[in-house]
Amino acid sequence: MKTLTAFRRFSATLFVVLFIASCSSDDDNNEPMNPPQANNIVDLAIETPELSSLVAALQAADGNLVSLLQTNGPFTVLAPTNDAFAVFLSDNGFASLSDVPTDLLSQVLLNHVISGSVSSNDLAGIGAGYTSTNATGAGGASMSLYFNTANNDVRFNNVSSVSTPDVSASNGIIHIVDGVIGLPDLVDHASANPEFSNLVAALGTADGGLVALLQGTGSFTVLAPNNDAFSTYLADNNFSGLGNVPTDALSQILLNHVLTGVTFSADLLSSGAGYSNTNATGAGGNPMSLYFNTSNRVKFNGVSTVIAADVVASNGVIHAVDAVIGLPTVVDFALADPTFDTLIAALTRSDLTFDYVGTLSTPNGTSPAPFTVFAPTNEAFADLLTELNLASLADIPEATLKATLDMHAVAGANVQSSVLMDNMNIATLGGNITANVTGGPTLTDGNGRISNIIAVDVQASNGVIHAIDMVLLP
Repeated sequence: MKTLTAFRRFSATLFVVLFIASCSSDDDNNEPMNPPQANNIVDLAIETPELSSLVAALQAADGNLVSLLQTNGPFTVLAPTNDAFAVFLSDNGFASLSDVPTDLLSQVLLNHVISGSVSSNDLAGIGAGYTSTNATGAGGASMSLYFNTANNDVRFNNVSSVSTPDVSASNGIIHIVDGVIGLPDLVDHASANPEFSNLVAALGTADGGLVALLQGTGSFTVLAPNNDAFSTYLADNNFSGLGNVPTDALSQILLNHVLTGVTFSADLLSSGAGYSNTNATGAGGNPMSLYFNTSNRVKFNGVSTVIAADVVASNGVIHAVDAVIGLPTVVDFALADPTFDTLIAALTRSDLTFDYVGTLSTPNGTSPAPFTVFAPTNEAFADLLTELNLASLADIPEATLKATLDMHAVAGANVQSSVLMDNMNIATLGGNITANVTGGPTLTDGNGRISNIIAVDVQASNGVIHAIDMVLLP
């Protein structure tokens, strides 16, 4: 028995994530060495002349795959023809199957095996999406497999089509396919899915060899904007097409969607909220920060939501997102992180004559950027109101509020925590404060009030933020 669950549908037709598993309590599927079943998948492959190369490959590979595919299963096997294997060997410079490393051959073959019985009607009913194979991808997770049934052609990873569907076996189903499905890297997965065609075009247009980077051996997490996301980005920024975006800017924007290492959705959910670094470059040449929050779905920098998670490749994982994540300013981070809601309320109070948001959004390279912002948390502002015996921010006089806010911003400097030292004088817009690092980083204002720096180095495109637990006073 099999279960197909459409995890989520997106856009007009694409993006469906499948979880395929046997649900029969009688199958003992966790014991792969139960007795061979009559007319099993291996028997049928042996009886089919055009699958003789597949049989030879199963026998040559590591992992006792023949015995596995003789057990109860059920399994769905995408069975490449002899011609498909001949092309695979030629394309990869192998003279014969014996030249393919057995561990690689095993993984390639397992990439054609899906746990559960999946018929062509099952695939056609869903249209397009992802399932998992028995191959091992990045982070030890099961490799993802993309399928698309458009134009009456069932294709996998856009490299292999079903030529003979639904060959029934006692322990599953065989679909004979016309191409060997290699182990997909991140670019392969993006290229296979038409919902990522704008992303693929952008990667090819940008500076910096991004395609080669994402085809390499390093592990990455890619936040992949879909086509609608790119269309919105271009319209919002008055670009008629990707070719009108400066290539250096496009490169940095794309790198802002690439994290080093493998981060699955479960990792984000277990953390709840926080910051990571992307491969983009912020002010001062430092890695750009990325804020994530899972309180209402998984969002990045408050502007982009995950719409399909955990597409596993050989060298990383893709999370499809519904918006392009621009290069954030210090204001963008403060807006995204609810820890700074009260700070934003203070900066945007209607009676202030100084435009803090506009000033702190100044691009890097244009005076007075870059900025260092010591950002009081909501609790810090609440403590200040209690200390001053005030009911709300509205009770603070405008001149006092401006003078107070000025104590938290440094213009013309991107001061990372690594630069701080004991008795270091820092000139803010509102006056001098003193940094110390022994026993933990702190800031002391002219009144002798000491604020702990509780989070450091939130790197933006035009400056850096450090969170503090006490409001500094002039």
